[in-house]
Amino acid sequence: MTSILILNGPNLNLLGTRQPEVYGATTLADVDALCRAHADTLGLTIGFEQSNHEGAMIDHIHAAKGNHAGIILNAGAYTHTSIALMDAISSVELPVVEVHLSNIHAREAYRHKSYIAPVAVGQICGFGAQGYVLALDALKAHLAI
Repeated sequence: MTSILILNGPNLNLLGTRQPEVYGATTLADVDALCRAHADTLGLTIGFEQSNHEGAMIDHIHAAKGNHAGIILNAGAYTHTSIALMDAISSVELPVVEVHLSNIHAREAYRHKSYIAPVAVGQICGFGAQGYVLALDALKAHLAI
């Protein structure tokens, strides 16, 4: 069975309580359950991780090579600052779908720049937790499995 890593970045552990007017009431545990249920319908397995630490996220990306067929990444604020995450993605040569709960292009100007986008196969933003489901569908189609 094909496995996909879903990796979540800083502050996403606070989903459901952090700025619900922006990110909604869905918790990260809810997102995990939603992803696992949808992955089952697609014949996929997932690894689901979250870290507030850039280095730990890089370690997860490195460990994905040989263990996962692709990555769904919500890098949170690191999206807009981390050349190191971009380099890690390039290094493992796995397809990555970038996901954001909010529409980063409709928010503050500093959120419009993504260091992940140039090394991702695509970006999904603005659809809340449903974005992860869309990303699973997109990644499965991209992998042609």
